[in-house]
Amino acid sequence: MFWNEEVRPDEARVPDDIVDVRFSIDCKRIPVDHAYALSIALQEALPWLAEEPGIALHTIHVAGSQNGWERPAHDAESELLVSRRTKLTIRAPRHRVADLLGELPGVRLELGKYPLTLGGGKIKPLSKETTLLARHLVMDTEGDSAQDEGRFLDAAARGLSAIGIRVRKALCGRRLGLTTPSGALETRSLMLAGLTLDESIRLQQRGLGSHRLMGCGVFIAHKGVDPVEKG
Repeated sequence: MFWNEEVRPDEARVPDDIVDVRFSIDCKRIPVDHAYALSIALQEALPWLAEEPGIALHTIHVAGSQNGWERPAHDAESELLVSRRTKLTIRAPRHRVADLLGELPGVRLELGKYPLTLGGGKIKPLSKETTLLARHLVMDTEGDSAQDEGRFLDAAARGLSAIGIRVRKALCGRRLGLTTPSGALETRSLMLAGLTLDESIRLQQRGLGSHRLMGCGVFIAHKGVDPVEKG
């Protein structure tokens, strides 16, 4: 007799070879479009960062529509008001966690005219959710795949297939440009639903596309299938 029961997500163990390391931050405000400035500041503080496979940065996110506050437009002039609960998160291989926890607390980062001081860090395991969202995703294809939604989804599906992930439900959001010295890096958000638990963990561990040190291709839990911003 052969009996194979599916493992429920709440019973499964999440591997800890890749984890999120979350740091408290002390600052009052940052630019909405801060991905490049944050990436450069962290690489200056940690020279080994760019050479370490598996490292990815989360951009700092402050949710909108709370207590009447609406998230500002995504541009170089708009600012995010940062609360004490806001964290800076780095996704990292386990063998680099001690370096991050030892080197970053107390470091002051300069995001242009906005200073940000890092506090203590804590480890957070990857999520068991099977609906994931990347707020920014860049797919390297011929031409600009972010310009066209169909081409973007096709490129994402090919990238996912290459790491053994089947697309069942996918929804991409509007284009957003991340400011860099060489011009705007065109991105789209991407939500994936209906993943298996193994696929979810694999995608969180590996990410998708390029520019991981600018927060692109970094997938986080997205509860439910509420629409991402379309446009």
